[in-house]
Amino acid sequence: MGTDRSRSPGMARNLRTEGATATDHEVLMPRSFVFASIAAIAAAAVPLATAAPAHAQTLRIAMTATDIPTTTGMPNNGFEGMRFLGYPIFEGLILWDLTKTDALAGLKAGLAESWTQSPDDKKTWIFKLRPNVAFHDGTPFNADAVIWNLDRYFKTDSPQFEAPGSGITRARVPIMAGYKKIDDMTVSMTTTVPASYFPYMVVYVLFTSPASFEKAGNDWGKVATLPAAGTGPFKITKVTPREVVELARNDAYWDASRKPKVAGVRLLPIPDANSRIAALRSGQVDWIEVPPPDGIPSLKSAGFTITTGSYPHVWPWIYNIGATNSPLKDVKVRQALNYCVDRAGLVEMLNGVAEPSVGWLKASDPHFGAPKNRYTFDPAKGKALLAEAGYTAAKPLSFKVMVSTSGSGQMLPLPMNEFVQSNLKEACGVNVEVNAVEWQVLLTAARATPDAPTLAGASALNVSSPSSDIGVMARYFAKSSFSPNGFNFPQWADDQFEASLKTLAEATDPKEITAATKAVHERLVDNPPWLYIVHDLNPRAMSGKVKGFVSPQSWFVDLTTVSLQ
Repeated sequence: MGTDRSRSPGMARNLRTEGATATDHEVLMPRSFVFASIAAIAAAAVPLATAAPAHAQTLRIAMTATDIPTTTGMPNNGFEGMRFLGYPIFEGLILWDLTKTDALAGLKAGLAESWTQSPDDKKTWIFKLRPNVAFHDGTPFNADAVIWNLDRYFKTDSPQFEAPGSGITRARVPIMAGYKKIDDMTVSMTTTVPASYFPYMVVYVLFTSPASFEKAGNDWGKVATLPAAGTGPFKITKVTPREVVELARNDAYWDASRKPKVAGVRLLPIPDANSRIAALRSGQVDWIEVPPPDGIPSLKSAGFTITTGSYPHVWPWIYNIGATNSPLKDVKVRQALNYCVDRAGLVEMLNGVAEPSVGWLKASDPHFGAPKNRYTFDPAKGKALLAEAGYTAAKPLSFKVMVSTSGSGQMLPLPMNEFVQSNLKEACGVNVEVNAVEWQVLLTAARATPDAPTLAGASALNVSSPSSDIGVMARYFAKSSFSPNGFNFPQWADDQFEASLKTLAEATDPKEITAATKAVHERLVDNPPWLYIVHDLNPRAMSGKVKGFVSPQSWFVDLTTVSLQ
C-alpha cells in the first residue's frame, strides 16, 4: 500500500520518478492527455492491502500520503498528517474552531481553558489548563505533562527529546524562548519577540502521554506502534506501517459535546488519485481526499457526494533565492515568472476545483492590500522583465524545480507541474527541469539550507502552503525564520516587510493590525518570494452513506460530526 503509484499514464515521458529529472529535450505531453480515462481505470479497482472491516460504523478514509503519518503525537506528512493523525488523537492547548463554512477557522480553548498575554511583558503568555482531562491511558493531563512535552520538542538534552517531532514543532514555533510551570494547572511560555499572533503557533504543539514513552522503554520508535496515547476524541488502536492506522472512539473524551458518532476510523495511504477513486467506487473506502478533477462529474452522476470550498491554501513554486548561483535572486525574474503563468488555463484543466493565485492571500481577502503588481497572464510583460534581467531567446532562463508525486495539499502535482512547465516554455521561453520525489523527501528539502545537497540543485520547490493567519506568514517569510530554523526556505528578506511585521506583532489596535497586515502582504506580491499559481478548493469525494461532514475554511476537519447511515 505504501508503494508510489501516483504517476498518471504517459507522465513518465516528462515527469520522472523519485530522484530522476526531466529535461527540455523530452516530449511534452499534450494537455488533452494529462488525465487518463477515469472510467476505464475505475473499472479495474486496485485491491487494497487490507480488507475492509465488517463493522458498518467504521469510517474508511483514503489519504494522499504514500505512507501513514508518524503516530508518536507529532505526525509528519505535512498538514494531512495533522488532519488525520494529529488533532483527532493528540490535542493542543489551543484548538481550531472547525464549525463554520463561511469564514476562516478561528481559535478556541483546548487543553487550556484560557490564555492571556502578560500585562507586564508582551513576550510572556499564561495558559490556564483544563482540569479533569486524562490521556487515553488514564494518566492525568497537567502542567507536568505540558513541560515534559515541551522539553521533548525544545530541549535537546532531555531524555525524551524526539528529533523528528522537534524539527517539525520548532519550525512551526520558531520564536519559542522558554516556558515554565507556575502551578499544577498553569504554565507560561515566553517568546523571543512580542508576537500578537503567538496563539496561532501554539495551536500546532500537540501533547502525548509521558507514560507512552516510559511504556516503550524510552524509545520513540516503539512509541509509534504501542500505540501512543493522546487526549483527543479518537484513540489509536492499531498501526500497520505503510498500510493502515485504525482509530477507535474515545468514550471518555473530556468534551461531551464532541464525542464521535462513528465507532472508529481506518486511515489508508493511497497516493495515486486514480487508485483512490477506484477504491471509492468499489466500496473499499467511504471517503477520498483529492478526487481527480476529470472524475468528479462521473462520481456525482453515480451518487457520490463531492464537497468543495474555499480555504486558506496556496499552491506555489517557492523560489530558492539564497542558493549561490540562483537566477531567482533578481526580483525582476521572480516578477516575470508571475506574469508568465496561465493560471486560468490551469484552473480549466482542473475542471474548476481551484482558483487563480496572485498573492499569498486571495485577491478577495480584505488584507490583500494594494500592491503595485497585479499579476495576470501577460507573456509580453514577463519576457520584457526577463530581458531586463539578461534572459532572452538567445540566453533563456533555465532552472530546476523539485516537486512531489503526491501529498498534503499538493492537489494533483504531476499533471499540474507538467502544465506549468509547458506553459512557461511556450509563453516566455523558460526552460524548467522537473525532479519528482516522494512527499516526505520534498518536505525535508524545504527545511534545508539553499545550497544543501538534498536539493539536488533545485531553484524552486513546489510545496503547498496554508495562508490561514499571521503566525503562518511570519513562519514562512520573517528573516528570523530562515531555513533550517524555520520555513523561510528562500531566505527571503525585505526591510519593509520586517518593519510592518514588527508593527503588527506589537499592535493591539485592530485598525493598526489591519493596516500592517495589508502592508506586509503588499511586499509579498511586489517582491515575491514565490511564484503564485493557484488556490485549491479542497475537493473530497464521499459515499452517500457519509453524513454530517462540515467542510471548514481550514486545512483540518472535525471527524466527530461524521456519521454513517
